[in-house]
Amino acid sequence: MAVTKPQTGLIGLGTMGAALALNIAEKGFPIAVWNRTTSVTHAFKAGAGELADRITPADSLADLVAAMAPPRAIILMVPAGPAVDDMLAALTPHLSPDDLVIDAGNANFHDTNRRAAAGLPFRFLGMGVSGGEEGARHGPAIMGGGAREDWDRIAPVLHAIAAKHKDQPCADWMGPAGAGHFVKTVHNGIEYADMQMIAEVYGIMRDGLHLSAHRIAETFADWNRGVLQSYLIEISAEVAAAKDPLTGAALLDVILDKAGQKGTGRWTAIEAQHLSAPIPVIEAAVAARNISARLDERRAGEAVYGPAPEPTPGVTLADLQDALTAGKILCYAQGFTMTAAAGVAFGWDLQLPAIARVWRAGCIIRSSMLDAMAQALTEDPARNLILAPRFTAEIKRCLPALRRIVAAAALHGHALPALSAGLAWFDAMRTARGTANMIQAQRDFFGLHGFDRLDGKDLHHGPWAQA
Repeated sequence: MAVTKPQTGLIGLGTMGAALALNIAEKGFPIAVWNRTTSVTHAFKAGAGELADRITPADSLADLVAAMAPPRAIILMVPAGPAVDDMLAALTPHLSPDDLVIDAGNANFHDTNRRAAAGLPFRFLGMGVSGGEEGARHGPAIMGGGAREDWDRIAPVLHAIAAKHKDQPCADWMGPAGAGHFVKTVHNGIEYADMQMIAEVYGIMRDGLHLSAHRIAETFADWNRGVLQSYLIEISAEVAAAKDPLTGAALLDVILDKAGQKGTGRWTAIEAQHLSAPIPVIEAAVAARNISARLDERRAGEAVYGPAPEPTPGVTLADLQDALTAGKILCYAQGFTMTAAAGVAFGWDLQLPAIARVWRAGCIIRSSMLDAMAQALTEDPARNLILAPRFTAEIKRCLPALRRIVAAAALHGHALPALSAGLAWFDAMRTARGTANMIQAQRDFFGLHGFDRLDGKDLHHGPWAQA
């Protein structure tokens, strides 16, 4: 069978890169591939089965470029950071001005901004890809950033390989430069928070209600048939049901409670501070992972203060479900508000409804709620989601349960950092007159920073200013 010379290439045949390359080939696009270890490149083609005819292995970067028809589009699936800069430099002698390089790794969007402004001698896109290995192989969510014409050029390939929601591809152009990687960063922050809130309600079920992992699995599976239907709830049911092959015990009961992270959630929290965009649920989730790593200190704390948490009478599974529903809405509302703030700060015309639509399938945070969120953001993209009628009704319904769960957890020693942060943020956001007047008076007292008055009169310092 004659093989069309590929215009698409991929560098980096690790887990994600190999899966993405197979996805591209499966959708009918010939692809050239290169990996730093030559044996990996050839083993990849050898293991590609019926897709092998669409895969051209290359032994060097020069061979990769020579094997492709111009104008070329080369996807980088290499570790974020210096490795990307090294690869861009290595490709420079081989590429033409019309060739396109796409960084599809988990890049910090500031690095993508820098690369986009660096005057590279070829075209450049930054592209967020979510969905893990399964998504890369069968349909990820894709968030592009760079020149629109460059996105449009590669869009037929990306639309073909992306996840589909009601036949619509979950792949879109987010904006210039690092916009795509920024949106992926917010996605990952929401992912941290969603996982943390699920872990918190799991903890209440395990330690407060003394439910078995099997019963917890049944509960998550039941929730996944309702308003909480999502990928993370679905897999939470599966992991709770899993058995340890070594001992036969529930797998969750033998896993060390020490969470890892690659830093993308931390980037979200850091950037939110720069943007003055409060995302306390995400920040609490990042802090919770850091606390989980302090295993020796936590054990020492329990030795001093006694075992915790305690059984929690009065808590119901219905309340836990509603508390998690409210927490999820509050978290997404914070993420979209942060994204809007970035659009203003960086001059990006970020389309919040389009972002919600991209997240509806393929990605880790895919959820049935995102359809309604996309609709609410279409109706009024400037409106906080907690003020959209569809979600105000749901929050009002679920809020009493969230209050009961947070209060019971505090009384009985259960740590719920993300759910508690969500409730505190909500109460601050629904309070017209808060307490920052005290802070402004304090600032004026020790630094003469001044304050604004409710009555608008022209007196902006307290009597201490005369001393």
